[in-house]
Amino acid sequence: MHRPPTAEAEVAAELAVVRPDLSARYTAALPGARAAVLTRLWRALTHEPLTWVEGHDRGRDGLTLRLADGRRLRGPVPDPYATGDHVTSVRLAGTVYDRPARLMADLAVPHGTDFAAELDHGVASLALSRAGQPAHPKEWPTRDWEWEQRVVDGHPFHPNCRSRPGFSVAEQLAYGPEHGPVVGLGAVPVPVHSCLVTGVWPDGMRDGRHVLVPVHPWQAAHVLKRPCEERLTGHPLMSLRTLALSDGPHVKTALSARLTSSVRDISVASIRSASVLSAFAEELAARTDGLLHMTRTLGAVTDGSPDLAAVLRQSPQEYAGAGERVLPVAALAGTGLPGSADWLGAFARLAVGVGLRLLELGVALEAHGQNLLVVLSESGAPLRLVYRDLADIRVSPARLARHGIPVPELPVRIVTDDVTALRRKLFGSLVAGALAHTAGSGPALRTALESAVRDLPRTPDLVALCEAPLPTKALTLMRLSPGTVGDLWAELPNPLL
Repeated sequence: MHRPPTAEAEVAAELAVVRPDLSARYTAALPGARAAVLTRLWRALTHEPLTWVEGHDRGRDGLTLRLADGRRLRGPVPDPYATGDHVTSVRLAGTVYDRPARLMADLAVPHGTDFAAELDHGVASLALSRAGQPAHPKEWPTRDWEWEQRVVDGHPFHPNCRSRPGFSVAEQLAYGPEHGPVVGLGAVPVPVHSCLVTGVWPDGMRDGRHVLVPVHPWQAAHVLKRPCEERLTGHPLMSLRTLALSDGPHVKTALSARLTSSVRDISVASIRSASVLSAFAEELAARTDGLLHMTRTLGAVTDGSPDLAAVLRQSPQEYAGAGERVLPVAALAGTGLPGSADWLGAFARLAVGVGLRLLELGVALEAHGQNLLVVLSESGAPLRLVYRDLADIRVSPARLARHGIPVPELPVRIVTDDVTALRRKLFGSLVAGALAHTAGSGPALRTALESAVRDLPRTPDLVALCEAPLPTKALTLMRLSPGTVGDLWAELPNPLL
Protein backbone atom coordinates (compact mmCIF):
# COMPACT_ATOMS: atom_id res chain seq x y z
CA MET A 1 0.00 0.00 0.00
CA HIS A 2 1.30 3.48 -0.87
CA ARG A 3 1.70 5.68 2.20
CA PRO A 4 2.01 9.48 2.08
CA PRO A 5 5.20 11.11 3.35
CA THR A 6 5.51 10.88 7.12
CA ALA A 7 6.01 13.78 9.47
CA GLU A 8 9.36 12.19 10.30
CA ALA A 9 10.47 12.69 6.69
CA GLU A 10 9.00 16.18 6.45
CA VAL A 11 10.78 17.31 9.61
CA ALA A 12 14.02 15.78 8.35
CA ALA A 13 13.73 17.71 5.08
CA GLU A 14 13.00 20.99 6.85
CA LEU A 15 15.75 20.40 9.39
CA ALA A 16 18.27 19.88 6.58
CA VAL A 17 17.54 23.45 5.52
CA VAL A 18 17.24 25.34 8.81
CA ARG A 19 19.61 23.33 11.07
CA PRO A 20 21.59 20.77 9.09
CA ASP A 21 23.93 20.30 12.07
CA LEU A 22 21.07 18.55 13.91
CA SER A 23 20.11 16.15 11.12
CA ALA A 24 22.23 13.20 12.23
CA ARG A 25 21.15 13.60 15.86
CA TYR A 26 17.51 13.79 14.78
CA THR A 27 17.77 10.58 12.78
CA ALA A 28 19.46 8.83 15.70
CA ALA A 29 16.68 10.01 18.06
CA LEU A 30 13.79 8.65 15.96
CA PRO A 31 13.75 5.02 17.24
CA GLY A 32 13.67 6.18 20.86
CA ALA A 33 10.95 8.73 20.10
CA ARG A 34 8.82 6.06 18.41
CA ALA A 35 9.21 3.80 21.45
CA ALA A 36 8.37 6.65 23.85
CA VAL A 37 5.12 7.41 22.04
CA LEU A 38 4.30 3.72 21.52
CA THR A 39 4.81 3.10 25.25
CA ARG A 40 2.26 5.79 26.07
CA LEU A 41 -0.15 4.54 23.40
CA TRP A 42 0.07 0.91 24.57
CA ARG A 43 -0.71 2.04 28.13
CA ALA A 44 -3.82 3.78 26.82
CA LEU A 45 -4.96 0.84 24.68
CA THR A 46 -4.66 -1.54 27.62
CA HIS A 47 -6.26 0.62 30.33
CA GLU A 48 -8.72 3.07 28.80
CA PRO A 49 -12.40 2.15 28.23
CA LEU A 50 -12.24 1.87 24.44
CA THR A 51 -15.43 0.33 23.08
CA TRP A 52 -13.61 -1.52 20.30
CA VAL A 53 -11.45 -3.44 22.80
CA GLU A 54 -13.66 -6.34 23.94
CA GLY A 55 -11.32 -8.20 26.28
CA HIS A 56 -7.86 -8.79 27.69
CA ASP A 57 -5.99 -12.10 27.86
CA ARG A 58 -2.93 -12.01 30.04
CA GLY A 59 -0.23 -14.63 29.65
CA ARG A 60 3.15 -15.22 31.19
CA ASP A 61 4.93 -13.40 28.38
CA GLY A 62 2.48 -10.70 27.35
CA LEU A 63 -1.01 -9.26 27.05
CA THR A 64 -3.43 -9.81 24.17
CA LEU A 65 -6.30 -7.44 23.41
CA ARG A 66 -9.35 -8.94 21.67
CA LEU A 67 -10.66 -6.34 19.24
CA ALA A 68 -14.28 -6.01 18.14
CA ASP A 69 -13.40 -6.87 14.53
CA GLY A 70 -11.91 -10.22 15.57
CA ARG A 71 -8.26 -9.24 15.34
CA ARG A 72 -5.77 -9.61 18.18
CA LEU A 73 -3.33 -6.97 19.37
CA ARG A 74 -0.43 -8.30 21.44
CA GLY A 75 2.24 -6.56 23.50
CA PRO A 76 4.07 -6.68 26.83
CA VAL A 77 2.17 -6.70 30.13
CA PRO A 78 2.08 -2.98 30.95
CA ASP A 79 2.89 -1.23 34.18
CA PRO A 80 0.49 1.74 33.95
CA TYR A 81 2.77 3.84 36.15
CA ALA A 82 6.04 3.14 34.35
CA THR A 83 7.70 5.81 32.24
CA GLY A 84 10.35 5.64 29.54
CA ASP A 85 10.71 4.00 26.14
CA HIS A 86 10.25 0.34 27.10
CA VAL A 87 7.61 -0.71 24.52
CA THR A 88 9.49 -0.95 21.24
CA SER A 89 6.91 -2.93 19.24
CA VAL A 90 3.51 -4.61 19.37
CA ARG A 91 1.89 -7.16 17.05
CA LEU A 92 -1.50 -6.63 15.34
CA ALA A 93 -2.95 -9.65 13.53
CA GLY A 94 0.54 -11.09 13.08
CA THR A 95 2.18 -7.88 11.84
CA VAL A 96 4.82 -6.16 13.97
CA TYR A 97 4.46 -2.41 14.49
CA ASP A 98 7.14 -0.14 15.91
CA ARG A 99 5.57 3.10 14.64
CA PRO A 100 2.58 4.25 16.70
CA ALA A 101 1.04 6.27 13.86
CA ARG A 102 0.94 3.26 11.53
CA LEU A 103 -0.53 1.11 14.29
CA MET A 104 -3.31 3.61 14.95
CA ALA A 105 -4.04 4.01 11.23
CA ASP A 106 -4.25 0.25 10.69
CA LEU A 107 -6.48 -0.25 13.72
CA ALA A 108 -9.05 1.58 11.56
CA VAL A 109 -11.18 2.82 14.46
CA PRO A 110 -13.45 5.90 14.38
CA HIS A 111 -11.43 9.14 14.30
CA GLY A 112 -8.23 7.09 14.28
CA THR A 113 -6.93 8.70 11.09
CA ASP A 114 -6.68 12.16 12.61
CA PHE A 115 -5.17 10.76 15.80
CA ALA A 116 -2.62 8.81 13.76
CA ALA A 117 -1.53 12.06 12.10
CA GLU A 118 -1.05 13.62 15.55
CA LEU A 119 1.03 10.65 16.68
CA ASP A 120 3.13 10.87 13.52
CA HIS A 121 3.82 14.53 14.16
CA GLY A 122 4.42 13.87 17.86
CA VAL A 123 7.14 11.30 17.19
CA ALA A 124 8.95 13.65 14.83
CA SER A 125 8.62 16.56 17.24
CA LEU A 126 9.86 14.48 20.17
CA ALA A 127 12.90 13.33 18.17
CA LEU A 128 13.59 16.96 17.30
CA SER A 129 13.28 17.92 20.97
CA ARG A 130 15.76 15.25 21.99
CA ALA A 131 18.15 16.06 19.14
CA GLY A 132 18.22 19.76 19.95
CA GLN A 133 18.78 19.36 23.68
CA PRO A 134 21.94 21.23 24.68
CA ALA A 135 24.45 19.61 26.98
CA HIS A 136 23.61 20.57 30.55
CA PRO A 137 26.24 21.29 33.19
CA LYS A 138 26.27 18.98 36.18
CA GLU A 139 25.48 21.86 38.53
CA TRP A 140 21.83 22.32 39.38
CA PRO A 141 20.13 25.39 37.92
CA THR A 142 19.48 28.35 40.17
CA ARG A 143 16.48 29.81 38.27
CA ASP A 144 13.11 28.14 37.89
CA TRP A 145 12.92 28.53 34.11
CA GLU A 146 16.20 26.66 33.69
CA TRP A 147 14.61 23.64 35.40
CA GLU A 148 11.60 23.87 33.11
CA GLN A 149 13.77 23.81 30.02
CA ARG A 150 15.29 20.50 31.13
CA VAL A 151 11.93 18.72 30.73
CA VAL A 152 12.39 17.40 27.21
CA ASP A 153 9.77 14.69 26.66
CA GLY A 154 6.64 16.57 27.71
CA HIS A 155 3.66 14.78 29.27
CA PRO A 156 4.84 11.49 30.81
CA PHE A 157 1.70 9.46 29.89
CA HIS A 158 0.06 11.21 26.90
CA PRO A 159 0.74 9.69 23.45
CA ASN A 160 0.74 13.27 22.12
CA CYS A 161 3.48 14.18 24.58
CA ARG A 162 5.28 16.42 22.09
CA SER A 163 2.71 16.98 19.34
CA ARG A 164 2.84 20.57 18.10
CA PRO A 165 0.80 20.71 14.89
CA GLY A 166 1.03 24.05 13.14
CA PHE A 167 4.61 24.66 14.25
CA SER A 168 7.36 24.49 11.66
CA VAL A 169 10.76 23.10 12.59
CA ALA A 170 12.13 26.62 12.75
CA GLU A 171 9.29 27.64 15.09
CA GLN A 172 9.79 24.67 17.37
CA LEU A 173 13.48 25.48 17.67
CA ALA A 174 12.70 29.15 18.27
CA TYR A 175 9.90 28.71 20.84
CA GLY A 176 10.17 25.24 22.41
CA PRO A 177 11.50 25.51 25.98
CA GLU A 178 13.59 22.36 25.64
CA HIS A 179 15.66 24.12 22.97
CA GLY A 180 16.59 26.91 25.41
CA PRO A 181 15.61 29.97 23.35
CA VAL A 182 15.01 33.53 24.45
CA VAL A 183 11.72 34.64 22.88
CA GLY A 184 10.82 38.19 21.93
CA LEU A 185 7.22 39.12 22.71
CA GLY A 186 5.24 41.70 20.82
CA ALA A 187 2.81 44.13 22.42
CA VAL A 188 -0.56 45.06 20.96
CA PRO A 189 -2.00 48.38 22.16
CA VAL A 190 -5.65 48.11 23.20
CA PRO A 191 -7.68 51.17 24.24
CA VAL A 192 -8.33 51.11 27.98
CA HIS A 193 -12.04 51.69 27.51
CA SER A 194 -12.45 48.62 25.30
CA CYS A 195 -10.58 46.00 27.31
CA LEU A 196 -11.07 44.07 30.53
CA VAL A 197 -8.32 44.51 33.11
CA THR A 198 -8.25 42.82 36.52
CA GLY A 199 -5.61 43.15 39.17
CA VAL A 200 -2.92 45.76 38.58
CA TRP A 201 -1.55 46.05 35.06
CA PRO A 202 1.96 47.54 35.34
CA ASP A 203 2.79 51.03 34.11
CA GLY A 204 5.56 49.60 31.96
CA MET A 205 2.93 47.80 29.91
CA ARG A 206 0.81 50.87 29.25
CA ASP A 207 1.11 53.55 26.59
CA GLY A 208 -1.02 56.55 27.35
CA ARG A 209 -4.64 55.50 27.05
CA HIS A 210 -3.68 52.08 25.78
CA VAL A 211 -2.91 48.85 27.54
CA LEU A 212 -0.08 46.89 25.93
CA VAL A 213 -0.99 43.19 25.71
CA PRO A 214 2.03 40.85 25.39
CA VAL A 215 1.69 38.62 22.34
CA HIS A 216 3.56 35.44 21.50
CA PRO A 217 5.21 35.72 18.05
CA TRP A 218 3.53 32.49 16.87
CA GLN A 219 0.14 33.95 17.77
CA ALA A 220 0.96 37.21 16.03
CA ALA A 221 1.95 35.43 12.82
CA HIS A 222 -0.67 32.68 12.63
CA VAL A 223 -3.76 33.99 14.44
CA LEU A 224 -3.65 37.76 14.70
CA LYS A 225 -1.80 37.94 11.36
CA ARG A 226 -0.22 41.26 12.16
CA PRO A 227 3.30 42.42 12.98
CA CYS A 228 3.93 43.21 16.62
CA GLU A 229 6.84 45.34 17.74
CA GLU A 230 9.03 43.40 20.16
CA ARG A 231 8.78 44.98 23.61
CA LEU A 232 9.72 42.15 26.00
CA THR A 233 11.91 39.07 26.13
CA GLY A 234 11.35 35.91 28.10
CA HIS A 235 12.35 32.30 28.64
CA PRO A 236 9.60 29.84 27.64
CA LEU A 237 8.39 27.47 30.36
CA MET A 238 7.01 23.96 29.95
CA SER A 239 3.63 25.17 28.75
CA LEU A 240 5.42 27.03 25.90
CA ARG A 241 2.92 29.90 25.97
CA THR A 242 4.05 31.02 29.45
CA LEU A 243 7.41 32.78 29.73
CA ALA A 244 9.61 34.00 32.56
CA LEU A 245 10.29 37.64 31.79
CA SER A 246 13.76 39.02 32.26
CA ASP A 247 12.62 41.18 35.19
CA GLY A 248 11.02 38.34 37.13
CA PRO A 249 7.27 37.92 36.62
CA HIS A 250 5.82 35.20 34.42
CA VAL A 251 3.53 36.12 31.55
CA LYS A 252 0.92 33.71 30.21
CA THR A 253 0.16 34.58 26.60
CA ALA A 254 -2.66 33.50 24.35
CA LEU A 255 -1.46 30.78 22.00
CA SER A 256 -4.29 29.35 19.92
CA ALA A 257 -2.53 26.15 18.93
CA ARG A 258 -3.26 22.53 19.83
CA LEU A 259 -0.61 21.42 22.29
CA THR A 260 -0.90 17.82 23.53
CA SER A 261 -4.72 17.68 23.69
CA SER A 262 -6.29 21.11 23.77
CA VAL A 263 -6.23 24.38 21.91
CA ARG A 264 -4.65 26.74 24.40
CA ASP A 265 -6.24 30.12 24.93
CA ILE A 266 -7.13 32.44 27.79
CA SER A 267 -10.87 32.78 28.23
CA VAL A 268 -12.54 36.05 29.10
CA ALA A 269 -14.06 34.31 32.14
CA SER A 270 -10.60 33.41 33.45
CA ILE A 271 -9.46 37.03 33.07
CA ARG A 272 -12.53 38.22 34.96
CA SER A 273 -12.00 35.77 37.83
CA ALA A 274 -8.20 36.01 38.06
CA SER A 275 -8.02 38.41 40.99
CA VAL A 276 -10.79 36.65 42.95
CA LEU A 277 -9.12 33.27 42.51
CA SER A 278 -5.77 34.70 43.50
CA ALA A 279 -7.13 36.11 46.77
CA PHE A 280 -8.98 32.86 47.45
CA ALA A 281 -5.78 30.89 46.91
CA GLU A 282 -3.89 33.03 49.40
CA GLU A 283 -6.50 32.29 52.07
CA LEU A 284 -6.27 28.56 51.38
CA ALA A 285 -2.47 28.53 51.44
CA ALA A 286 -2.58 30.16 54.88
CA ARG A 287 -4.34 27.02 56.18
CA THR A 288 -1.50 24.63 55.25
CA ASP A 289 0.95 25.48 58.04
CA GLY A 290 3.40 26.98 55.58
CA LEU A 291 3.66 23.80 53.46
CA LEU A 292 2.01 25.29 50.36
CA HIS A 293 2.38 28.57 48.51
CA MET A 294 0.17 29.62 45.63
CA THR A 295 1.50 32.06 43.06
CA ARG A 296 -0.48 35.29 42.93
CA THR A 297 -1.92 36.75 39.76
CA LEU A 298 -0.57 40.28 39.41
CA GLY A 299 -2.74 41.41 36.53
CA ALA A 300 -4.79 40.08 33.63
CA VAL A 301 -6.09 41.69 30.46
CA THR A 302 -8.08 40.89 27.33
CA ASP A 303 -9.68 42.82 24.51
CA GLY A 304 -12.71 40.55 24.90
CA SER A 305 -11.29 37.76 22.74
CA PRO A 306 -9.33 34.68 23.81
CA ASP A 307 -7.01 35.41 20.88
CA LEU A 308 -5.62 38.54 22.54
CA ALA A 309 -5.18 38.16 26.29
CA ALA A 310 -2.42 37.83 28.85
CA VAL A 311 -1.92 37.09 32.54
CA LEU A 312 0.98 38.25 34.71
CA ARG A 313 1.76 36.23 37.81
CA GLN A 314 4.45 35.76 40.41
CA SER A 315 7.47 33.68 39.69
CA PRO A 316 7.57 30.60 41.97
CA GLN A 317 11.20 31.61 42.57
CA GLU A 318 9.89 34.21 45.03
CA TYR A 319 9.05 31.41 47.47
CA ALA A 320 12.61 30.07 47.68
CA GLY A 321 14.71 31.00 50.70
CA ALA A 322 18.48 31.28 50.85
CA GLY A 323 20.10 28.17 49.38
CA GLU A 324 16.74 26.72 48.32
CA ARG A 325 15.61 25.82 44.82
CA VAL A 326 12.15 25.70 43.26
CA LEU A 327 11.51 23.29 40.43
CA PRO A 328 8.45 21.77 38.77
CA VAL A 329 7.67 18.24 39.86
CA ALA A 330 8.00 17.18 36.22
CA ALA A 331 11.72 17.94 36.46
CA LEU A 332 12.33 15.77 39.53
CA ALA A 333 12.87 12.60 37.50
CA GLY A 334 16.01 14.15 36.01
CA THR A 335 17.60 15.03 39.35
CA GLY A 336 18.33 11.52 40.59
CA LEU A 337 16.58 12.27 43.89
CA PRO A 338 13.60 9.92 43.34
CA GLY A 339 16.05 6.99 43.17
CA SER A 340 16.15 7.09 46.96
CA ALA A 341 13.12 5.40 48.55
CA ASP A 342 13.52 7.61 51.63
CA TRP A 343 13.49 10.79 49.55
CA LEU A 344 10.53 9.60 47.47
CA GLY A 345 8.61 8.73 50.62
CA ALA A 346 9.29 12.17 52.11
CA PHE A 347 8.10 13.87 48.95
CA ALA A 348 4.97 11.71 48.77
CA ARG A 349 4.15 12.49 52.40
CA LEU A 350 4.41 16.21 51.66
CA ALA A 351 2.43 16.16 48.41
CA VAL A 352 -0.32 13.73 49.44
CA GLY A 353 -0.69 15.32 52.86
CA VAL A 354 -1.14 18.82 51.45
CA GLY A 355 -3.40 17.62 48.63
CA LEU A 356 -5.74 15.75 50.97
CA ARG A 357 -5.83 18.62 53.44
CA LEU A 358 -7.01 21.02 50.74
CA LEU A 359 -9.49 18.46 49.43
CA GLU A 360 -10.98 18.15 52.91
CA LEU A 361 -11.31 21.95 53.01
CA GLY A 362 -13.08 21.90 49.66
CA VAL A 363 -10.49 22.45 46.93
CA ALA A 364 -9.16 19.83 44.52
CA LEU A 365 -5.94 20.97 42.88
CA GLU A 366 -4.96 19.87 39.40
CA ALA A 367 -1.56 19.02 40.80
CA HIS A 368 0.20 17.54 37.77
CA GLY A 369 3.90 17.92 37.23
CA GLN A 370 3.62 21.25 35.47
CA ASN A 371 1.33 23.06 37.93
CA LEU A 372 2.96 21.64 41.06
CA LEU A 373 6.46 22.73 42.10
CA VAL A 374 8.58 21.70 45.06
CA VAL A 375 10.96 23.76 47.16
CA LEU A 376 14.15 21.83 47.89
CA SER A 377 16.68 22.52 50.60
CA GLU A 378 20.33 23.00 49.74
CA SER A 379 20.81 19.25 50.32
CA GLY A 380 17.81 18.34 48.14
CA ALA A 381 15.23 17.57 50.83
CA PRO A 382 11.60 18.43 49.90
CA LEU A 383 10.46 21.29 52.14
CA ARG A 384 7.35 22.95 50.71
CA LEU A 385 5.14 23.01 47.64
CA VAL A 386 4.22 25.79 45.23
CA TYR A 387 1.09 25.64 43.08
CA ARG A 388 0.34 27.77 40.05
CA ASP A 389 -2.48 28.18 37.53
CA LEU A 390 -5.83 28.02 39.30
CA ALA A 391 -7.91 27.85 36.12
CA ASP A 392 -8.66 24.11 36.39
CA ILE A 393 -9.09 23.51 40.11
CA ARG A 394 -12.43 22.27 41.45
CA VAL A 395 -14.11 23.90 44.44
CA SER A 396 -16.82 22.44 46.68
CA PRO A 397 -19.06 25.09 48.30
CA ALA A 398 -20.46 22.50 50.72
CA ARG A 399 -17.02 21.52 52.01
CA LEU A 400 -15.90 25.14 52.26
CA ALA A 401 -19.02 25.96 54.29
CA ARG A 402 -18.33 23.09 56.69
CA HIS A 403 -14.99 24.71 57.50
CA GLY A 404 -16.36 28.24 57.71
CA ILE A 405 -14.62 29.42 54.54
CA PRO A 406 -16.58 32.04 52.57
CA VAL A 407 -17.35 31.00 49.01
CA PRO A 408 -16.18 33.68 46.56
CA GLU A 409 -17.81 34.36 43.20
CA LEU A 410 -16.09 31.69 41.12
CA PRO A 411 -16.46 30.54 37.51
CA VAL A 412 -19.34 28.08 37.30
CA ARG A 413 -17.29 25.40 35.59
CA ILE A 414 -14.93 24.93 38.56
CA VAL A 415 -17.67 24.71 41.21
CA THR A 416 -18.94 21.25 42.17
CA ASP A 417 -19.92 19.24 45.23
CA ASP A 418 -19.65 15.97 43.31
CA VAL A 419 -17.28 13.79 45.32
CA THR A 420 -16.22 11.75 42.30
CA ALA A 421 -15.33 14.87 40.32
CA LEU A 422 -13.31 16.30 43.21
CA ARG A 423 -11.35 13.09 43.80
CA ARG A 424 -10.74 12.54 40.10
CA LYS A 425 -9.26 16.01 39.80
CA LEU A 426 -6.77 15.54 42.65
CA PHE A 427 -6.00 11.81 42.47
CA GLY A 428 -5.77 11.78 38.68
CA SER A 429 -3.33 14.68 38.52
CA LEU A 430 -1.28 14.16 41.68
CA VAL A 431 -1.13 10.39 42.27
CA ALA A 432 -1.65 8.84 38.84
CA GLY A 433 0.23 11.76 37.28
CA ALA A 434 2.89 13.69 39.17
CA LEU A 435 3.75 11.06 41.79
CA ALA A 436 3.68 8.18 39.33
CA HIS A 437 6.01 10.03 36.98
CA THR A 438 8.35 10.88 39.83
CA ALA A 439 8.37 7.28 41.10
CA GLY A 440 8.77 5.83 37.60
CA SER A 441 7.05 2.48 38.25
CA GLY A 442 4.14 0.85 40.04
CA PRO A 443 6.27 -0.81 42.76
CA ALA A 444 8.08 2.44 43.55
CA LEU A 445 4.78 4.32 43.62
CA ARG A 446 3.34 1.75 46.02
CA THR A 447 6.25 2.13 48.44
CA ALA A 448 5.96 5.92 48.34
CA LEU A 449 2.19 5.87 48.88
CA GLU A 450 2.49 3.45 51.80
CA SER A 451 4.78 5.93 53.46
CA ALA A 452 2.51 8.86 52.59
CA VAL A 453 -0.79 7.50 53.91
CA ARG A 454 0.45 5.69 57.02
CA ASP A 455 -0.11 8.51 59.52
CA LEU A 456 -2.87 10.52 57.80
CA PRO A 457 -6.37 10.87 59.30
CA ARG A 458 -8.62 8.13 57.91
CA THR A 459 -11.08 10.39 56.12
CA PRO A 460 -13.42 9.13 53.37
CA ASP A 461 -11.07 10.71 50.82
CA LEU A 462 -8.11 8.75 52.20
CA VAL A 463 -10.12 5.52 52.15
CA ALA A 464 -10.97 6.15 48.49
CA LEU A 465 -7.32 6.82 47.70
CA CYS A 466 -6.22 3.59 49.37
CA GLU A 467 -9.00 1.20 48.37
CA ALA A 468 -10.52 2.27 45.05
CA PRO A 469 -9.02 2.15 41.55
CA LEU A 470 -7.03 5.28 40.75
CA PRO A 471 -8.67 7.64 38.26
CA THR A 472 -6.72 9.03 35.35
CA LYS A 473 -7.77 11.02 32.32
CA ALA A 474 -8.48 8.77 29.34
CA LEU A 475 -6.29 10.91 27.11
CA THR A 476 -6.41 8.68 24.03
CA LEU A 477 -10.16 8.14 24.31
CA MET A 478 -10.57 11.90 24.50
CA ARG A 479 -8.60 12.37 21.28
CA LEU A 480 -10.77 9.69 19.63
CA SER A 481 -13.98 11.39 20.84
CA PRO A 482 -13.85 14.84 19.22
CA GLY A 483 -17.55 15.54 19.81
CA THR A 484 -17.40 14.93 23.55
CA VAL A 485 -17.24 17.95 25.88
CA GLY A 486 -15.22 17.65 29.08
CA ASP A 487 -12.84 15.06 30.43
CA LEU A 488 -13.21 11.30 30.03
CA TRP A 489 -11.76 8.97 32.63
CA ALA A 490 -10.14 5.58 33.02
CA GLU A 491 -9.41 3.54 36.14
CA LEU A 492 -5.97 2.16 36.93
CA PRO A 493 -5.21 -0.66 39.40
CA ASN A 494 -4.48 0.81 42.80
CA PRO A 495 -0.83 0.06 43.68
CA LEU A 496 -1.76 -0.09 47.38
CA LEU A 497 -4.00 -3.13 46.83
